[in-house]
Amino acid sequence: MRASRDPSKYHAAVWDEPLITELGRSGRRGLVVPGMAEEGAEPVGTANSLVPKSALRTSSPVLPEMSEFEVFRHYLRLSQQTLGMMGVDLFGTCTMKYNPVMSESLSRLPQVREVHPLQDERTIQGLLEVIYEFDVMLRELSGMESFVFQAGGGADAAYASVCVTRAYFESLGQLAQRNEIITTIQAHPCNAATAAAGGFDVITLPLEESGYPSVEALRSAVSPRTAALMVNNPDDMGIYNPHITEWVDIVHAAGGLCFYDHANFNGVMGKLRAHELGFDACMFMLHKTFGAPKGGGGPAVGAYGCSAALEPFLPGPLVNNDEGYFRLVEPAQSIGNVREFLGNIPQIFKAYAWTRAMGAQGIDEASDISVLASNYIDARLVKIPGVTRAHPHLPGYRMEMTRYSLATLTNDTGVTVIDVQNRMTDFGIDAMWLSHEPWIVPEPFTPEAGEAWSKEDIDEWIEVLSTVCAEAYSTPDVVRTSPHNQVTRRADASPLEHEQAWATTWRSYQKKHIHSAH
Repeated sequence: MRASRDPSKYHAAVWDEPLITELGRSGRRGLVVPGMAEEGAEPVGTANSLVPKSALRTSSPVLPEMSEFEVFRHYLRLSQQTLGMMGVDLFGTCTMKYNPVMSESLSRLPQVREVHPLQDERTIQGLLEVIYEFDVMLRELSGMESFVFQAGGGADAAYASVCVTRAYFESLGQLAQRNEIITTIQAHPCNAATAAAGGFDVITLPLEESGYPSVEALRSAVSPRTAALMVNNPDDMGIYNPHITEWVDIVHAAGGLCFYDHANFNGVMGKLRAHELGFDACMFMLHKTFGAPKGGGGPAVGAYGCSAALEPFLPGPLVNNDEGYFRLVEPAQSIGNVREFLGNIPQIFKAYAWTRAMGAQGIDEASDISVLASNYIDARLVKIPGVTRAHPHLPGYRMEMTRYSLATLTNDTGVTVIDVQNRMTDFGIDAMWLSHEPWIVPEPFTPEAGEAWSKEDIDEWIEVLSTVCAEAYSTPDVVRTSPHNQVTRRADASPLEHEQAWATTWRSYQKKHIHSAH
C-alpha cells in the first residue's frame, strides 16, 4: 500500500503563458505546403475560382503564425498548468470515472471516426450493430422496450421525455387537460426546467422529516391534470425513497406517466430495473455511469428509454435488427429529432466497450464497491470538525454519494465552501463539486468515489479536506486568500459582470484591451 503523498510538496507548474494569438510572428510556419503543379492546376483551376466571390475574404484571417515546435510547447505548457482531473477528483452527482484508453483507441478507428451520417446504411452495418446491441444492454438494465441515443446529455434526455409525454397525451386527446408535471426539490433541476420548457406547469414537492416528500404530499399534488412524475432515486443526498413503487401507482392511477432520472444509477446498477418499479421511461448518462468522458473529452450523451406504449413517439431514427441486417427506421408517431442523426456515435461506442468489458457481474460488483466507498467516505467525513451531512438526523447508510455541508465551519470561521474548494487545489486535489442549484443544503459539497478510486486516493482526499478545515479554524486567512500554489492567485470574477471587460474572441479582446490602451 502506498503512503499518502505529503500535500505540502505540491505546486502547480507556472509558465505565465501568453495567449497563442500573442505568440505568433509574421512569416513563421509549421508546415509549408508546396504549390500545385501546372498540369494539375490547369484542369482544376485556382482556389479563388472555385470559391464563390461572396465567400472570399477581403483580408487575411488574424491567426498566429508559429512553428510546429512553438505550437506544441504552448499546448504542453497549458496542459501542465491545468489541474482538472489530474489529481484526486471525487466528483459527486456525475460519477466521474476513468475513461479506458482502449475505448478511446477504438473510437478513433477510421470505421468510427471517418463515417459520414448520410452514407448508405449498408456501409455501416458494424456501427449499427454496436448501437443496436448497446440498446439491448440498456433494455436489460432497465426493463424498457427501446432506447435512443440522440440526446446530448441528461437535460436533453429529460426534455426528450417531456416531448414524448406531450405527444403521447396529444394522441389520446388529453394534452389540453394534462398540463402539470410533478417533481421534487431534490430532483435534478433539469427535470423542472425541461418540464417548463415543454409547456407544462411544474409542481415541486418539498422535503419532509424522512428526507423525501411523503406519499400524502404526492397524493395532494396528483390530479386529472397530472401528465407525469419526473424524479431521481436515490437522490443527491444518498437517500432512496422506499415508497417509490407506491408513488408510481398513485401517478398511474391518475392516468399520468412516470420518468426515472437515472443520473444516480451507479449505486443501484444491476440491483433494480426502472420498468419493474413501474416507470414508463428512464434515462442513463453515458458520460457518468458508463465510462464515457465528460467535458473536454465529451460531449455528453443521455440515453433515453421507454416502454412499448411510448416507443412510437421516440425521436428517430432507431436501429432495428432484421435477421442480422440492421436498418434505420422512423417510429410511427415520432416527435422528430432532438439532435442530429443517431447522436454522438464515438461516445456510444465507448460506453458500449465499457459495458461489454464489465459484463453483468462486473456491473453488479461495481455498484457494491460504489456504495461501500460512499459509506466509507461518510464515516470519515462526519468526524471532521465543521462538516455535517445532509439530513444529519437520519441514521443509517446512504445509497449513493451524499451531500455534505460546511455551514458549521462557515459560521465558526467565516471561511466558505468556495474558500475550502480553492485551498484544496493547493494540495493537488481537483476543485470539489459543490451542488446543483438551488442550494437546499448550505455551503454544500458532494463527493463520490464510484468504483474507480482506490482507498488510498479516498484517504488522501479526506486528509486534505481535514487539513484545510483545521486551517480554517487556526489560520482562516490562509484559506480565504487561497489558492497559493496554483498558476494564478484567486481570479477576480467582477469583470465578468462588465461587458466591456471580458472578451470571447481575439478580435473582441483587441478591441476592448489593446486598442483602448492607445
